[in-house]
Formats: sequence, structure tokens, C-alpha cells
Amino acid sequence: MKGRDQTLRAVTNQSFDVCIIGGGATGAGCALDAQLRGLRTVLFEAGDFAGATSSVSTKLVHGGIRYLQEAFTDLDPQQYRVVKRSLHERRAMLDNAPFLAHSIEFLIPCHSLWDRHYYTVGVKLYDWIAGRQNLSPSRYYPRTDVLRRMALLSPARLRGTVTYSDGQFDDARYGMVLINNFEECGGEALNYGRVVELEKTNKGKICGVAVEDQLTRQRFAVNARVVVNATGPFADQLRLMANSKLPGRLRLSKGVHIVLPLTAENMTNAILVPKTDDNRVIFAIPWLGRLLVGTTDTEIAPGEEVFVTREEVDFLLQQLNRYILPPFHREQIVSAFGGVRPLVSSGVRATRKLIRDYEVEMDSESGLISVLGGKWTTYRAMAEDAINVVQRQLGVPVTSALTRQHPLTGSEGYTANYWTTLVRRFSIRPETARHLAEKYGTRADQLCALAQRDSDLQLPLVEGFPAIRAEVAYSVEVEAALTLEDVLARRIGLQLFDWKLAMKAASTAAQIMRPLLGWDEAHTRIAIEEYVARIATAMRRIDLKPYASAS
Repeated sequence: MKGRDQTLRAVTNQSFDVCIIGGGATGAGCALDAQLRGLRTVLFEAGDFAGATSSVSTKLVHGGIRYLQEAFTDLDPQQYRVVKRSLHERRAMLDNAPFLAHSIEFLIPCHSLWDRHYYTVGVKLYDWIAGRQNLSPSRYYPRTDVLRRMALLSPARLRGTVTYSDGQFDDARYGMVLINNFEECGGEALNYGRVVELEKTNKGKICGVAVEDQLTRQRFAVNARVVVNATGPFADQLRLMANSKLPGRLRLSKGVHIVLPLTAENMTNAILVPKTDDNRVIFAIPWLGRLLVGTTDTEIAPGEEVFVTREEVDFLLQQLNRYILPPFHREQIVSAFGGVRPLVSSGVRATRKLIRDYEVEMDSESGLISVLGGKWTTYRAMAEDAINVVQRQLGVPVTSALTRQHPLTGSEGYTANYWTTLVRRFSIRPETARHLAEKYGTRADQLCALAQRDSDLQLPLVEGFPAIRAEVAYSVEVEAALTLEDVLARRIGLQLFDWKLAMKAASTAAQIMRPLLGWDEAHTRIAIEEYVARIATAMRRIDLKPYASAS
């Protein structure tokens, strides 16, 4: 990626075919699709790329086996269509970024003969819908086989497990790679650039945007023939900015996850908890050496602060501990996170019943195109449909999307044993090589070359996590990171891996960022203190003791 100043010069007072507002999964997907179709495209994100909903998912690329259940129990064909589309998009996500996405086997515990038959029928139907895109066939494992493979499962009442496969991915990194790929194809992307006004012609049609640089508070204008609203949970706000007569379309659902310690010996597969007290499912998934557990589903109001509460933590632990042994306790939590899902309203009372489908809306009065709802797995299909509408609005032929079979940045020449190449070429530890390969794909070569120019950058960022200090510099120089959270939460993933380690690494990371971003001593100190304070607050909310000496 080019430097931020260079991007600002390239977009200020310039004209584009398409302006995308929102730098999450939907916005990045739309931007890449539009640019690949030959449309000159610019993207603005008010915060960091994938900085909200798109980096706090359950890390699954899935059809949604729960939605399949509801399709039949509620006789709802729309739920079935959502599952079918998602299962076919799942394969594209895994194929286009194999270093970030892979298949994972899920176990559904069976406590009765009825469970075995019921879940077997469900997962076989899941396989059938996926068709040739299926990742691997489902099957049944008897009790003795299961306990040999999964020591964490409780043997009490267990008769066996039904298994099926879905996808798992690194959501924050996937979003960043989409942005990288978009820019490499000639697009312009700016984070911390908030759209504060929609410019209109005398006929009321949107013809551009006014953007405020969140670093300098300076404003500039950008002309655009078409503007796409891809702001996720904030889409209604932008719709009202475009046309005050539009009704609200979204209902917001808060989902939280907890992260627990895990050893490779006690869990290699994921667990689907088939029925919670609120009639949902939750997942317990091995993720980057931890156990990721979630998610909840609570409706919230627009603008409501999102954080993890003790009650939500206790709920997840209670549901999980019915199926595992020994049980986990709140004191073992190493991290937690929450996010907001934008669901398209359909008059259903409970948000858990709302269909995870999407809609592309074109406001005929203002010309604003809004992409509403959806989920990570269908981001590419959402973008394809949106850019079809863009081309129709531009009055040009609708061309085929090129994104279904489009290897993303870092996938070029990538193989499962690519990490061994890093070990040989750069003499780095195997665990670090694996980490770099799984975060950056074949672009890890560039990062390692950067580290070789400065021996300090070859050092670990913090003991207990395989990242090296060069990743901080790379995040700033190549991936537009501007804050400690940009680096530690989204670019490197340390904050979601372990709160205490992230607090401990904050000072080292800030000192690396300081000369690259022009921070003075006071700014650097405040950045560290504020970052540590935010994590400490999150820990206290769930009655955990912060790492007192982190700062």
C-alpha cells in the first residue's frame, strides 16, 4: 500500500466512477469487484479497515447449519436460500486466500439415539446442498472413538458425535488483504477518513462526498458518479443523510465471544453446542492456539456502546461446560470481544430469528446504493450484486464479476509448507515462520526482508506469542495502521489472543511506531496509557484483574 499522504493527494478533489463508503468486508469486497471491472474506485473508512463488525466475527466461513434447521422447522424457504448461497461462497473464500482460510471439522455431541438420527439427517442435508463445493463428507463417530480424538469432551451421557466440516478464517487479516488487493489493482483506499456530507446536484442526485481526515480534521471533496453505502451497522444513518424520508431498515444484534487457553492435546476439532437456553447454538473453536467460544445474540439500539459483560461471559461458560470436562471458569479467560451484526428487519420479533440475508437497495431519489445485512461468508456475492447495480446506474453494460476465482494478495505460489521456506531463507524459528505464513501468505517474504535490515526488528514482540517486531513496522509502512489497536488487535491479532500479552507489548509496539508516524514522547506515552486503560476496563467489566505492570 502507498503512504497515507500519497493517498490523500491522490483522492483530494479528484473524480471517480465509484465511491465506496465503509472499509469492512462488504466495502472492501465492493471496491475490489468494481476496480476489477474497470471502474475507477475510491474507498473511505471512518475508522480502521475491518475495524468494527468485520474483525469481531466467530471466524467462520460457513453456510449456517442453524439456519438450515430453522428453514425446516419454520418452513422458511428464505433461510434455505441463505444456506445454499453461503455454502457455495464458502469454497471461493477458502480457495482465494488459502493462507487465511481452511476447513475445520465440527463435532455435534449426541446424548441419545434421537440426537444421532436428527443431527445425521441435518448434516447429510448440509452436505447435499453444498454439492461439489462440499469440504468433506459428514459422518458419525461412536463414543470410544470420539473420546480418543477429543479429550475435552465430557463422557457423561455421551453416545457419540455427528461431524461435519465448515470453514475457518482470520477475519481481520482477510479484510486487510482485500484492501491490499484493491490498491494493487489501482484503487484508492483511505482509513480514518469519515464521509461527513453527501454532495448533490441541483436535481438532488448524489455526485460526490465531503471527507474529514480524522487525524488532521481537514476536509476535502471527492467527485463520484455513484456512491455505495457499505457501512454495515451504520447504513441507516447514511441512508437518512441521503434521503431523510427513507425508513430504517436495520435491527442490530450484539454478539460476544470469549477466548480460553487451549492445548493441542485436548482439542483438535471444533464443537457445536446444539441447543442453548435461548434456543440457539454456540461454537467452541480452536483458533490460533486458543479456544474461541461464542456467540450470544442480544438486540441493541443504534449507537449503544458494545462491550462484554459478566452476565454474557457466565452464560457462554454455562452452556459450554455442559459438554466439556474439566469445566472452564471465568478466571481462565484470556480475552473477549463483542460486535454488532446488521440484520435486515422483516417484522420478526427476535433478532436470532432474523434471516442473515442481504439486500442491495437503490434509492431512486438520491441515487445512493446501499448494501444491507449479510455476513462475511457472502461478502463476495453481496459485492457482485452491488456492482451489477452500480453498472446499471452508470448506464454501462453489466460485466461479469472477476472475484469468484481471484487469488488474493499473498496467495501467489502459496502452499501448506510455505513456512519451511521462510525458515530456510531467513533462519527464523518454525513457530514464527508458521505465524507469518498464516498471517501474510507469500508476502511474508517482504516482511522478513524488512526485519533483516534491522536486527531489533527480528526480536519477538513479546514472549508467549510468535509475532516479531518487524510486523509492527510492516503494519504501519505497508498496511496503513495508525494506532496501537490497529496493530495489536487487527494486523497482528495479539489483543484477541491474550489481553495481558497485548498490554505488555504496547510499549514496545509504540516505540517502533513512533518514528514512523512522527509521534513525540508525550503522544507515545498517552497512546500506551490509553491502550492499556481500555483493556483494563474490559477486564474489570468481567471481574478479571488487569495486568498491573503492563504500562
